Amino acid sequence: MGTKDLKLRTKEFAVNCWKLCHKIPHSREYNAYVNQLLRSSSSVGANYRAAQRAKSTADFINKLKIVEEEADESMYFLELFLSILNEDLEEVKILHTEANEIISIVVASINTARRNQK
Repeated sequence: MGTKDLKLRTKEFAVNCWKLCHKIPHSREYNAYVNQLLRSSSSVGANYRAAQRAKSTADFINKLKIVEEEADESMYFLELFLSILNEDLEEVKILHTEANEIISIVVASINTARRNQK
């Protein structure tokens, strides 16, 4: 998988999380989780793009660590939605799987960058 593919995947992940959040009813309780998921899911792609413009290997690794953290945070809020939503559960599961796959790819990239740094 090339860089462009993951750039597109992280952007689609943010868009698909937005589409899910758009369907969730408005309430003080839901909005707190919706806002967190919107922030973390969009941060995944934004930080991945930033990693592509890193100034050094260390900078690249640091930015990818942020991508990993934000994708993991997105997974957490998706897990909360799995516990509290009555519908759109299949969509939530698909997004959760995608976040997990993004994390796996990013962790592999971090490990490769660390090996190449030595």
